[in-house]
Amino acid sequence: MAGTWLPSLQVDTPQQGFDLAIVMARRAVKTTQPDVAVLKAQRPRYAGDAASLIDVSAVAAAWFATIAAANDYWRE
Repeated sequence: MAGTWLPSLQVDTPQQGFDLAIVMARRAVKTTQPDVAVLKAQRPRYAGDAASLIDVSAVAAAWFATIAAANDYWRE
């Protein structure tokens, strides 16, 4: 993944912040496991596992907290 895909954490709204958090989480997975075939092969193992899905939510929440802080929690 060459090039800059994340020039800033600055966004206009909390919704945009959440969307960015999801993108960041997905990018992290893609970066750590670039083999799409392996990703797809493993998906059935975690897609129905509640603990794995909760773990994903925790990762997205951590990214969202980072983005919210970078945006001063959207305070004016």
